[in-house]
Amino acid sequence: MQAFRFALDPNAAQERALRSHCGAARAAYNWAVSWVEAVWWQRRAEETYGIEAADLTAWRSWSLPALRREFNRIKHTDGRFASWWQDNSKEAYNTGLANAAAAFDNYTGSRQGRRRGRAVGMPRRRSKRQATLSCRFTTGTIRLEDDRRHVTLPRLGTIRVHENTRKLQRRIAAGTARVLSATVRYERGRWFVAFQVEVQRDLMRVSRPDAVVGIDLGVKTLAVMADSTGRIREIPNPRHLDTALVTLKRLSRRVSRRRGPDRRTGAKASVRWERANRERNRVHHRVANLRTDALHKLTTAIAAEYGTVVVEDLNVAGMLRNRRLARSIADARFAEIRRQLAYKTRRNGCRIVAADRWYPSSKTCSGCGAVKTKLPLHVRTYHCDTCGLAVDRDHNAARNLAALAAAVTTGTGVAGDQGAPTPKPRGADRKTRTTRRSPTAATGRAGGATLPHPRQTETRDRTQDTTAQLALW
Repeated sequence: MQAFRFALDPNAAQERALRSHCGAARAAYNWAVSWVEAVWWQRRAEETYGIEAADLTAWRSWSLPALRREFNRIKHTDGRFASWWQDNSKEAYNTGLANAAAAFDNYTGSRQGRRRGRAVGMPRRRSKRQATLSCRFTTGTIRLEDDRRHVTLPRLGTIRVHENTRKLQRRIAAGTARVLSATVRYERGRWFVAFQVEVQRDLMRVSRPDAVVGIDLGVKTLAVMADSTGRIREIPNPRHLDTALVTLKRLSRRVSRRRGPDRRTGAKASVRWERANRERNRVHHRVANLRTDALHKLTTAIAAEYGTVVVEDLNVAGMLRNRRLARSIADARFAEIRRQLAYKTRRNGCRIVAADRWYPSSKTCSGCGAVKTKLPLHVRTYHCDTCGLAVDRDHNAARNLAALAAAVTTGTGVAGDQGAPTPKPRGADRKTRTTRRSPTAATGRAGGATLPHPRQTETRDRTQDTTAQLALW
């Protein structure tokens, strides 16, 4: 399965039709959410009246077939849809209903512990001003024209494409690709169409299948890569947002001086505000495009060269809570780098290993395996008190990550081995508990806590048990 994404150049009538279809998907989604939640609130009210559980209002199913049947029944008589539902393709309403069914499934799965990740709340209605304009087509006329500059979508007709579609057209003509669906989306100031395609292709072989690379991500240097041959490469951080920050500040001041929209009073934005806002948005869109292009080039080069890639399982959400580094971390997009490496390495037939979140890659000596108890962020050079090694901390972390692939292969339980527990040099098996300082606490540790004497005096480096497995070969 592969997606082919192209930018569109619709005319005024086609853009109105695109916005109408995306609005219809949002309206169907809001109707489904309200229709299902109405019973929930009704049952809660009936419980306060002392009604028995067996006599409460019956639940409404939020499966996609049930939502379709009910929507097809009420769309002819409901005043919210009766006058205009025929103006759009049925796929627009199916998009909203499918999204609502998936939202309720995610909510119940999260409540029952069947869904990984953060807790998911109840689905909420989508605002017209903030909802993403998107619509998916799975049936009807979906094709790429032979001139390679137009695409045809149901009810929307033939729309010109900004770029040539020969990359996908050649595969379709050769019979090695089959279009399953198409999704139109308004993003970064223009319309895009993404074709979900089933592709028949040979496995792409990497240039160095036996090589292993460890990637240490950072802010000062975007990526430090150390491979199994001892070579270390640094990828500088482009800092696209910092480069455009002066221009963005100037344009933001210009926007603030114009008369913008006000939802409290119902005032509409002036023409000069709209013009200034479009100019500022163009800079934001350019920064996003440059960042995406740089990350794709980096991850493609890595996946095409190495047979094994070792990355870190970073807590990006926690890192963004640092107000001094949040902007730089968000600009680097650590999570996007790992996401792209995950599917690109699978496409190339190579292996990706994710280090455990608590693995001390920066605190571990890459020469002897000794682990430091503390290593502040401002210390940029790693000095080992055991073997005397002095090396850049990012280089040291990348070498440790590269050596981690051997530990996973031998089954030591280090980072990524599913069959054995991972050693915790700090003795921590979960997130560190946040301790708030008491107003009456004495000076010393945060919150006035006092650790036992043996733990307080432990300041020397400790040698990790897996020294042999963590050494570079």
